[in-house]
Amino acid sequence: MSAFKASREIPAAVEQVFAAFSDPERLSRWWGPAGFTNAFDVCEFKPGGRWSFTMHGPDGGNYRNEIVFAEIEPPSKIFLQHVCEPKYHLTITLAPSAAGTVLSWLQEFEKPEIARRLEHIFRPANEQNLDRLSAELLRKPGGG
Repeated sequence: MSAFKASREIPAAVEQVFAAFSDPERLSRWWGPAGFTNAFDVCEFKPGGRWSFTMHGPDGGNYRNEIVFAEIEPPSKIFLQHVCEPKYHLTITLAPSAAGTVLSWLQEFEKPEIARRLEHIFRPANEQNLDRLSAELLRKPGGG
């Protein structure tokens, strides 16, 4: 298995969900698994733009990430490439639904053996990431 899928219905309009990705300040608040924080060096949310950051884990570890926003189709699709190890592509699609937006997440690893080795980390981490996105979309302006 070299791909992980997740889907979530979020009670917010497609444009609102897309905005949580396109605004670096908001993205830094929710990106990553539970307990992680982010320090962004560069976040160029545009086709071909770089996203360079460090995730700070609850274990005290610092995890460097280098990503390229390969394709962006506002407000329905974001395709990014994680260009450092472990290398993968992530396609995020947003579609309107009766309750708001259905977000689909497809993470495809270049090397199936890496995906198998990291599955126990990435599957729950992806769900936690979507939990944090949902919480970000439900938070009140001003931090409430």
